[in-house]
Amino acid sequence: MIDIPGWFWTSTIVFIVALFVFDLLVAVRRPHAVHLREATFWSVFYIAIALGFGGVLWAVSGGTAGTEYFAGWVVEKSLSVDNLFVFVIIFARFSVPQEYQQKVLLFGIAAALVLRTIFILAGSAAINLFSWTFLIFGLILLWTAVQLIRHRNEEPDVDDNFLVRKARTVLPMTTDLHDGKLLTHENGRRVVTPLLLVFIAIGTTDILFALDSIPAVFGVTSEPFIVFTANAFALLGLRALFFLVEGLLERLVYLSIGLSLILAFIGVKLILHFAHEDVSTSVPEIPTPLSLAVILGILVIVSVASLIRVRSHPEERAHAVTITSHREDDRSTPETAERHGGGPGQT
Repeated sequence: MIDIPGWFWTSTIVFIVALFVFDLLVAVRRPHAVHLREATFWSVFYIAIALGFGGVLWAVSGGTAGTEYFAGWVVEKSLSVDNLFVFVIIFARFSVPQEYQQKVLLFGIAAALVLRTIFILAGSAAINLFSWTFLIFGLILLWTAVQLIRHRNEEPDVDDNFLVRKARTVLPMTTDLHDGKLLTHENGRRVVTPLLLVFIAIGTTDILFALDSIPAVFGVTSEPFIVFTANAFALLGLRALFFLVEGLLERLVYLSIGLSLILAFIGVKLILHFAHEDVSTSVPEIPTPLSLAVILGILVIVSVASLIRVRSHPEERAHAVTITSHREDDRSTPETAERHGGGPGQT
């Protein structure tokens, strides 16, 4: 059993909150377009922070905790790449200027961490109460893997989800960005800007991603502390990573296949764990070090294969995939992209 001291819990939460506040001050204090050099620096910084935390956890709680954290972090980081695809689409659909993108990203990431913490607590409680939770999580991941393959050539309808439509209906809206504010006053009344709609779109989309990312990380560890920190440190560097790989994303044409394989693998791992614990101890389990090796191997293979494919077929482009946000009567085509591609003036 993994022992996480109380002081380590407290200091880790304080550290994560401090990093978010620091990131928010950097992004909001001086709104600007993020260029490659800046994005590279912050991406390397947050990856180093995540790896360094894994080393500290290894020293404090042992090799098992460290290995599970690194496996969980790699899973969450790889799944978060698909979030970046959706962020690109959202910013394009709402015509968000570059200087305001990182502010909205940070608010969305903060909301995502709060929502995922709730999911983690609920998932941990379910695992403690019901032994068959691992079976349910495994089946969810297998189903998600199939959906990722089925919808791999479609784009999600990110600007027309229920909450965005409702916000447009009930909230007093302005078409002016008002220097990047989410709320402002116009003609003597309180109004919301298009950036608030962008924030809602990002937050609600992340709920869909949490439905597969949280069960996935429980596939490599059942320790809530490790699940939480793997999510937190994967999300922390997402803002900088977005600007670093924005141009590279569409070249990862096999990413959806790779993510599907990872989710299917972890789904099988969870089902085997359930069978080992509740059916027969003779059922083999997949050890965490092997899981980490398989996940890294899949990511390397699909990344290299994607770059080779795009080199020989430069017209091909990758698509973001969310499993439940497609509309059957409105697939992503050039015509639908043009129809939904309005800027703030259409809000």
